[in-house]
Amino acid sequence: MNADTTGPHVVVAGGGIAGLAAAHRLALAGHRVTLLEAGPRLGGKLLAGEIAGAPVDLGAESLLARRPEAVALARAVGLGDRLQAPVTTTASVWSRGALVPMPKGHVMGVPGDAHAVDGLLSEEGVRRIGRDGELPPADIGEDIAIGAYVADRMGREVVDRLVEPLLGGVYAGDAYRISMRAAVPALFEAARRHPTLTAAVRAVQQAGATVPADAAGAATGLGGSVFLGIEGGVGTLPGAVADAIRAAGGTILTDAPVTALRRTGPTGWQVVSGDRVLTADAVVLATPAGPAAALLAPHAPAASAELGAVAYASMALVTLAFRRSDLPALPGSGFLVPPVDGHTIKASTFSSQKWGWVADGAPDLFVLRTSVGRHGEEEQVHREDADLVAASLKDLAAATGLAARPVATTVTRWTGGLPQYPVGHLDRVARVREAVAALPGLRVAGAAYDGVGIPACIASAHRAADEIIATSKRTDPGAGHSR
Repeated sequence: MNADTTGPHVVVAGGGIAGLAAAHRLALAGHRVTLLEAGPRLGGKLLAGEIAGAPVDLGAESLLARRPEAVALARAVGLGDRLQAPVTTTASVWSRGALVPMPKGHVMGVPGDAHAVDGLLSEEGVRRIGRDGELPPADIGEDIAIGAYVADRMGREVVDRLVEPLLGGVYAGDAYRISMRAAVPALFEAARRHPTLTAAVRAVQQAGATVPADAAGAATGLGGSVFLGIEGGVGTLPGAVADAIRAAGGTILTDAPVTALRRTGPTGWQVVSGDRVLTADAVVLATPAGPAAALLAPHAPAASAELGAVAYASMALVTLAFRRSDLPALPGSGFLVPPVDGHTIKASTFSSQKWGWVADGAPDLFVLRTSVGRHGEEEQVHREDADLVAASLKDLAAATGLAARPVATTVTRWTGGLPQYPVGHLDRVARVREAVAALPGLRVAGAAYDGVGIPACIASAHRAADEIIATSKRTDPGAGHSR
């Protein structure tokens, strides 16, 4: 395999964006790369598709542009001229039966000024935020749940009506359990240095820090777009990266799950995939935490146990196409839904208003999508397609007055798709990496480690690849052939 290159052979397990980014980095550095993907397609939670002839993303739809990794990778694989900013990023919150414009002047839902949330929170909720300055400084230690901390400082209403729906769009989790250090690191560090949460938020804003992941397009650009999409869909990125890997001499195999790792001497590895055995100088495990834990169990039992404890949330995307002439005017790019109000959907994106390439691809149609499912709500995701469509239409009607029937629908489920980042997550990741680093030529990457957004996944892949590149030695060009 990879006969046109002579560098050390690296096997990458996992063909999501992290595995692809690691393989791309390694191939460009002259390594012979074989990527093994367990399923029939590449890309993980990045999936381009269509509905009623309209192009649309059926998975992740945007790249956080204020981190460089995803945009740089897109440009490196020839997609630079297809990067597009959203047409609009004006979003709303569907709260207490009304669509309220998303407040400005917040960091992941935490306001720097109580008046920023006028209209969304009750008068008492606004007053409670102002009492942050009257409280003694809090000792938040090495980590704290962001929901619990913000509720203590500013009241539960700001968490339930703003922080929770924003974080729910990123992690599909519970703000009262999500690690502040992992999810909003800039705010966590500022909160350790300032006596009030309000002062910490203002310090983050003054420093120009941004939210760590895309949250239903609810952030707005300051001096440039916070998010970028790709004409044809972010789901086209995996294919472009795969093409670049092959052009650099790499081999990619689908329907090829890695079932075992074996040590071969002090530094080498055998990678077992069905009846195929690959000899490798190094391995990158870019799989979800569960499969990685199983592969690591014989070699790094402590890391395996840590990864085996990582919980995942499932979610579903319901994509709906309507005749544009049948719809009422819809505001902005979509809306978020506080779970405290008890609705089924947690967000809706008006794709035909948010992305010019969607509107241009089907000018007579209007495409929107809803998302369903949070950690602990598996039963919602596994409802019948027709039930999820009906529930989405019911909520859309209540929120926007939409009464039209869709001309086409599709439901995409991401079962076990989003790792959860509870308090202590980053310490867990550090322990995993320390244990894995004791195994020469083995590294891990993916959404379970440093962030669930596309740039964070790519960054973890580059870290793994760079560590292998830095420590690898030239090996026999014949090593690494399957047998």
